[in-house]
Amino acid sequence: MKDCKGVIVTGQQIGAGWSPALSVVKALTAYSVAKQRGLEPVYWLADEDHDRLEVANVVAFHGNRIIRHRFQFSAPEGTATGWLEWTKSHQSEAQSLWGKLPEPTEPTLREHVLALGKPLWDRGIVPFSPTKDIDRISVQAELERWRAMELEKELCQRASILESKGEQLILDPLKQSTWFSLDPTTGKRSRLEHGQAFPTGHWLSPGAAIRPLLQSLVLPVEAVVLGPGERAYWQLIERVWERVGIKKPQIIPRPSVYVLDGNSYDISVEELDALRLGRWEALAPTLHVKPSTMAFPEPSAGWGVAISNRYQKQIELLQTRLQRLDLRLAKEVAEKRIGKNIEKLRQTLFPFNKPQERVIPGWYWLKNKSLLDALEKAMLDAKEKHLIIVDEQETLYNGLL
Repeated sequence: MKDCKGVIVTGQQIGAGWSPALSVVKALTAYSVAKQRGLEPVYWLADEDHDRLEVANVVAFHGNRIIRHRFQFSAPEGTATGWLEWTKSHQSEAQSLWGKLPEPTEPTLREHVLALGKPLWDRGIVPFSPTKDIDRISVQAELERWRAMELEKELCQRASILESKGEQLILDPLKQSTWFSLDPTTGKRSRLEHGQAFPTGHWLSPGAAIRPLLQSLVLPVEAVVLGPGERAYWQLIERVWERVGIKKPQIIPRPSVYVLDGNSYDISVEELDALRLGRWEALAPTLHVKPSTMAFPEPSAGWGVAISNRYQKQIELLQTRLQRLDLRLAKEVAEKRIGKNIEKLRQTLFPFNKPQERVIPGWYWLKNKSLLDALEKAMLDAKEKHLIIVDEQETLYNGLL
C-alpha cells in the first residue's frame, strides 16, 4: 500500500453483524471513487474505538417483526473493540439472529467483521486496522508531537465559532477527549486529560476528532468518504491540518441508501420523509375531496340564536372527527398507489423511526451478491444524495413486507 499513488479511505467502528449497514454504502462509495480515479479503496476498521453499546446493540428480522439484541463481552468497559472476544458462543448467538455466518479465523470481533466483509474485500476494497496494520511504535513520536501542540485548544475555539453560527456540535471537544492511552496488551483505552502523562508501553490513541490526522499520517489519503455526522465534526480540525503539516484530503459525501424488496413500489426519494412522518396526504396526490372539507347546511333562519350556536359547535366537533377520516382516506389512497402495506413499508425503511441504513446490520446486504452489484452500480452512477435500490431477489427482509 505504501507504493500506491493514493487511496480513497472510509470506515466505521467495527460492530457485530457489520452494523450499521451504512458502512457498506461507505465502502462501496470509496470503491467507486477509487475506480474512477485509478486509486486504491481502503476501509478503515475503527477497532481503536471503544463504544461498547454501539458495537453490541443490533437488530434482526424475525418473520414480520424487528427484534433488538445485545451481545455481551467479558472484557472490561473501555476496552477497544479490536480486543473484544468473539467466541463460539457469540458465533452461535449471531447465527440464531442472521442465519449461517462465515467463521472468523481468530476469536475476536475484528476477525468476525473481517470474515463478514469478504464480499467487499473480494471486490478490491482493502481492510485496514489501526491496531493491527500499523507499527504504532513508529508513529508514537509524531503523535506525541501533536499532543504537545495542544490541539484541543484549537478544537474548542473552532467549536465556539461553529456554535455561534447556530451549528449543532456532533462532537463536543469540551466533553469528549482529544487523546487516550491504549494498553496494547489488554486493549484498555483510558481518557487522557490535558497534560496528563500516559503509562510507559502504552500507545497514544487519538480521539474521534483527530483520527483523520492519523489516517493521513499512515496512508497516502487523497479523499475520504464521510457521512453527515462525520462531515460536521471534521469542521473542528479545519485549521489543524496545516499546523501538523499534513495535506487535507478531499471530502466526498456518502449517499443515503434505501433498499426495497421487489419492483412494485411507486415511491420517490422526495416522498421518503413524508412516509417516515406518516404524512399520508403527501403520498396521495389524487385525493381531492376530504371528508372534513365537505359543506354542511347553514343553520335555519327560524332556529334562534341558542340552537344555531349549538348546531355550529356540533359541526365543529364533527369536522374534528372527520379530520381523522381524512388521514385514513389519504392512507388508503397512498397504499393503493404505492402497492404495499404502507405501515410495513415505513417500518422497513425507517425501523424505530430511523433510516434503515442506520439500524440494520450490514450483513443483510453483504450476503446478497445481486444487491451488492446493484449498490456498486448505483455508487458508480450516483449523482444524488439519496438512492432507492431494489433487491430483485425479494428475500432481503424475510417476508417483513
